[in-house]
Amino acid sequence: MTGLRTGLSTGLCTGRVAVVTGAGRGLGRAHALALAAEGARVVVNDLGVGLDGSGGAAGPAQEVVDEIRARGGEAVAHGGDIATTDGAASLVAAALDTYGRLDTLVNNAGFLRDRMLVNLDEDDWDAVMRVHLKGHFLTLRHAAAHWRAEAKAGRTPTARVINTSSGAGLLGSVGQGNYAAAKAGIVGLTLVAAAEMARYGVQVNAIAPAARTRMTEETFAETMAAPGEDTFDAMAPENVSPLVVWLGSADSAGVTGRVFEAEGGRITVMEGWRPGPTANKNARWTPTEAGETTRKLLAEAEPPQPVYGAQ
Repeated sequence: MTGLRTGLSTGLCTGRVAVVTGAGRGLGRAHALALAAEGARVVVNDLGVGLDGSGGAAGPAQEVVDEIRARGGEAVAHGGDIATTDGAASLVAAALDTYGRLDTLVNNAGFLRDRMLVNLDEDDWDAVMRVHLKGHFLTLRHAAAHWRAEAKAGRTPTARVINTSSGAGLLGSVGQGNYAAAKAGIVGLTLVAAAEMARYGVQVNAIAPAARTRMTEETFAETMAAPGEDTFDAMAPENVSPLVVWLGSADSAGVTGRVFEAEGGRITVMEGWRPGPTANKNARWTPTEAGETTRKLLAEAEPPQPVYGAQ
């Protein structure tokens, strides 16, 4: 039987092959299990690193694979580093070599190295940029190359990419300059990829999830605490996965270049930068005129939402 079917399963992803990065724990694990429950065959990628990206073990990815298989699904583990060209290429190859196709890519892998900007050193900046932004780019680049080749061969795919941004990337987050910048970059990458890859049958969207994971349990301990019994656990990572499954399925046809917030039972379409109040002198401003005009425009504009953690 393909997929670990449950009483609620509709087989939405039957016949599809999905790759999920960072799928050994937290959100990635929840996504992998949910995709498998809807009939997808899943490549479970995870390096098994610590919260800060150190160390590494094959255990978490294989544990999720074992869990999927125990429920009647199909899955294979991949332990490559997706922030390297070889690792990202081997991830796509794992899907093609094992299952003969690739339909859905869920970019989820990441870790934190939180510091206030004055204490944030270059290594912490580079490491977070590497896993989040470069990791998204490389997997997307290799998957996109495969899908483009398929389209040019007359086999236009029904391909889906779900990238993972964050509220920190949309609004900022105090103490997370590296993480917020990387997650904001993922939104830009998503928009470009959606525009470039549409002709090849590829849809690219991003989610900004709020859920209890290793990364959020420490940073937002009070908010992420599990509730008592018989109470809806709004911060459970499994709450985000239904949207990921739908975006990764053929049913999401026509939805691309979008960013969604997902938290608990709430889904929000995020609306990004759009022109607001404007003024045009049709000539060069003096600095004083520019300042006076800008203040008038700001008075007409919607106030920005507060940065997470700002006092």
